[in-house]
Amino acid sequence: MRSDGPALMPIFRSQHQAELLMWLLLHPEQEYGVSELAKRLGVPLTTLHREIVRLDDAALVSSRSQGRNRLIRANPGHPAAGALTQLLEITFGPRAVIAEEFAAPGVSQVAIFGSWAARYEGETGPPPRDIDVLVVGAADRADIYDAADRASARLGIEVNPVLRSERQWIEPADALVMQIKDSAHVVVLDARDEGAG
Repeated sequence: MRSDGPALMPIFRSQHQAELLMWLLLHPEQEYGVSELAKRLGVPLTTLHREIVRLDDAALVSSRSQGRNRLIRANPGHPAAGALTQLLEITFGPRAVIAEEFAAPGVSQVAIFGSWAARYEGETGPPPRDIDVLVVGAADRADIYDAADRASARLGIEVNPVLRSERQWIEPADALVMQIKDSAHVVVLDARDEGAG
């Protein structure tokens, strides 16, 4: 059974396809194993393999075998690569860009909430006009605003950060934290998980 296209940009065949293309095109210098991509994107291996075959057949990605592993990378030479990268960066890119820009000392968790998260989770509606970001931890406020400025420049859309302590996130007492927990939000960085692995 075929699924609906993703609410963020329904022109893509599936959410999995869009996320795979986004990750590869935003990191064109990197080569990834199929299992690593499946884990990183939270996509079943068989589903990801089907998407990779389609994209490889279209020459949007290139692949090679190394032993029993299949390694994948974006094909920046494809005529559509530039435009597709730009489209994916502003639609699905916030997941990767926000995680990269907000990774800083003192940051334990980063989540996107608001309209972008709602579209990412499949709720239909108008395109997001900004990206709301919750930063949990003891990070320097100036560093957080600098990260927001860098992310805004990369994505071409306003990024609005809010900072809360771990205690405020775990034991919510303010209305914003309670609202975020009760609505669509996408955790894009969790340093606690990385430290455990």
